Amino acid sequence: MELAYSIRESVRAKHVSIKISLRGEVEIIVPKGFDQRRVPELLQRRQDWIAKTTERIATERQATPAEPTGALPDQIEWRSPPLTWTVAYLPSDAPNLSLTTQKASHQLILRGPTHHLEACRQALRQWLTRQSYCHLAPWLKRTSKEISLPYSRVSVRGQKTRWASCSSQKSISLNHKLLFLPPDLVRYVFIHELCHTVHLNHSAKFWALVEKKEPNYRALDAELNKAWRYIPAWVEQSFE
Repeated sequence: MELAYSIRESVRAKHVSIKISLRGEVEIIVPKGFDQRRVPELLQRRQDWIAKTTERIATERQATPAEPTGALPDQIEWRSPPLTWTVAYLPSDAPNLSLTTQKASHQLILRGPTHHLEACRQALRQWLTRQSYCHLAPWLKRTSKEISLPYSRVSVRGQKTRWASCSSQKSISLNHKLLFLPPDLVRYVFIHELCHTVHLNHSAKFWALVEKKEPNYRALDAELNKAWRYIPAWVEQSFE
């Protein structure tokens, strides 16, 4: 079977690297100007590693209790911060879907054509992004001051394969899925990206700085590679 993969050109990359995403998707990161016609040959040389890594991810997924698919959540549980939201769906003849938040009771209410599952999912994802900024941006600021590594600005998106990223302008983009991760992993993601404000690569100097700011980074980095299991199915799943 032919391997499905995507290619991403990165100005930060010095060498070609292969990344297996949280969902088992294969991404090839190449330096700017790299001859992409060479990618199939590189994949051929790394096919054993790709097969073993993909199999390991599939095995770990099977060992994780399955979450019902094809359904929207009745509860949304965060780990960072630890909060549980209940979700109510109130169908009506209104042409548009609306989402209201009752913060005191930690309840979300969706009103309107709630039978449109994808519209409900998109509304919940947009809410998740807004909430992520409110909770994660101040936390990143505190961590930045704590380890004395400043950044220029922060944004929140729903990246598919990356927990966060840092630009050459020291702008950090966080994934709204971080709300579902344990706090120690979220803090490690912050430290990792803040270290990129000094070294915009994964050189030995970069990892030495990471270790200086977080001595336990190796264990945290290994755990982060498995952190997809914390993400609810509805966040990734499309109902269309």
